[in-house]
Amino acid sequence: MASFSEISFADQRVLVRVDFNVPLDENYNVTDNTRIRAALPTIKKLVGDGAKVILMSHLGRPKGGPDEKFSLKHICSEVANLLGQEVNFSSDCIGDTAKNEVEKLSNGSVLLLENLRFYTEEEGGDEFFAGQLAELGDAYVNDAFGTAHRAHASTAVIAKFFPTDKYFGFLMEQEVLSIERVLNSTERPVTAIVGGSKVSSKIAIIENLLSTVDHLIIGGGMAFTFIKAQGGEIGNSLVEDDKLELALQLLSLAESKGVQIHLPSDAIIADAFSANANVSSADITSIPAGWMGLDVGEKSVEQFSSIILQSKIVLWNGPMGVFELEPFANGTIAIAKALVKATENGAFTLVGGGDSVAAINQFKLAEKVSYVSTGGGAMLESLEGIELPGIAAIKN
Repeated sequence: MASFSEISFADQRVLVRVDFNVPLDENYNVTDNTRIRAALPTIKKLVGDGAKVILMSHLGRPKGGPDEKFSLKHICSEVANLLGQEVNFSSDCIGDTAKNEVEKLSNGSVLLLENLRFYTEEEGGDEFFAGQLAELGDAYVNDAFGTAHRAHASTAVIAKFFPTDKYFGFLMEQEVLSIERVLNSTERPVTAIVGGSKVSSKIAIIENLLSTVDHLIIGGGMAFTFIKAQGGEIGNSLVEDDKLELALQLLSLAESKGVQIHLPSDAIIADAFSANANVSSADITSIPAGWMGLDVGEKSVEQFSSIILQSKIVLWNGPMGVFELEPFANGTIAIAKALVKATENGAFTLVGGGDSVAAINQFKLAEKVSYVSTGGGAMLESLEGIELPGIAAIKN
């Protein structure tokens, strides 16, 4: 497949699926422009080539047709400011309105279409609707990794109308390569850090990673299900009692594949789920009744950091504790700092999944790791080994 960077799109109408599903305040101002900034390299390349750039996206979850608060016209000025040029707006994404706006475009200009989800056909993956969108362009570029796991009209179905002129944008290309680098690595050792609250939400990821990694570090609330399954006393810590047997099976599967699983050895504990609770530390297998583990302890941090620093590839998905509450943020901060150090030492470090991304951004360390994924659900499904519809549609 030809790389996006090698193609010149001069004089072409290029339809670009971006993910501009950004948060707005009550006055419709963009409060976090990360996703818009992530798409800029792709848009700028097309503008530089002299293409007519037509951007399409969804925003929020409108129900049953157009809704003022979900109109993409509200973000037009933000896109224009970041891009450094005027961005035109079409009040519809299909039909004569959209066609007329596309007709007006000159080479190097940009048009943003109205919210795709004002039509239920978008999420329904309707082929006729996809065809109406396709009429607007000569080539199709998917740069919306955050929606790549959905078989929607604009992310998967539309690609069949462009049998040869379909490409990943720079963001999508980077996401795909980063995940493939972790899952198909020839560099060793490979370490995955999996945290978060529940084992049940990460079963498929853990099972898939056990065929890839040398070390699997487990932290966060989900660690207590593994500790209890092995006979540990966990006090009032979060646990999934119906997953104890599964936890033992995962430990056994790891052993059979030669993967070392690392569980926390100690925990920061509290007598309530509150930043103002009484706080202490304990061996993770003997947490007193009435107390709960809300972060990994110092010994665990040391042990985990040491493994990370010996690794060539590191994936981080899920926090080590309740990092939103200051007394229980240290474990997650320490993991983030270990990733930064590993990156400085030449390791490839990938951070993905909502909470890990939120944490690395909160600690202002995102620029210091190799790659931070923009797609929550899409990233998780990739790690489960699922081929995403938006990716398959371009590759096949």
